[in-house]
Amino acid sequence: MIQLLFALLFGEGLLILLLLVRTPLRKLVLLGLDRVKRGRGPAVVKTLATTVFVVLVSSVNSVMKIQRRASAVGSITPTDQVLMSKHMLEASMMGYALFLTLMIDRMHHHMTELRILRKQIRSSGEGKSAGGSGDNSNSNRRALEEDIAALQEKVKELQLESEAKDREAKTAETNAMALRKQSEGFLLEYDRLLEDNQNLRSQLQSVDRRLSHSDSKKN
Repeated sequence: MIQLLFALLFGEGLLILLLLVRTPLRKLVLLGLDRVKRGRGPAVVKTLATTVFVVLVSSVNSVMKIQRRASAVGSITPTDQVLMSKHMLEASMMGYALFLTLMIDRMHHHMTELRILRKQIRSSGEGKSAGGSGDNSNSNRRALEEDIAALQEKVKELQLESEAKDREAKTAETNAMALRKQSEGFLLEYDRLLEDNQNLRSQLQSVDRRLSHSDSKKN
């Protein structure tokens, strides 16, 4: 489960990076997202997101159960501590995955709007240059200039929003790397606890054999 979530976070981070950097691959990614949002694509994505959210709620519920059990007993066992850390890690990773999915959707939406606005600006500029020789009406020219200024302002706003999303994506990627290092530490601690548990069981079995052997001698 954790390996699958790491792969999902890595894939989403790579997808965001391809959307931010202007390369030939960005066009392919945009085309792929356009196709995903057509037909049954949105329904499939919503189903997957709902499934991840349900699993996220289940992990949070498991953490709360362990905390309630620890509060009732007065202490938490090493096994419960490892399980709680594992559930918290999975819940955090699923939350980041849903957040990155939302970011990808918003980035694709804004880039599509930006592309449409640029086409409108280009067509308005071409219409202005073509109509200059036939119609020199000041009112039409002024209206076109106002439309172009409004579209340029919209483009600036979208670029600023895209830069803000870029910063959020970098922060989310940094947090994901920190969670990965933390999970590796949890897995090592879990292996150590399993080994200690096995050693304690071996020692208990040895003590039981000695006690049974001494009882048999006395009899």
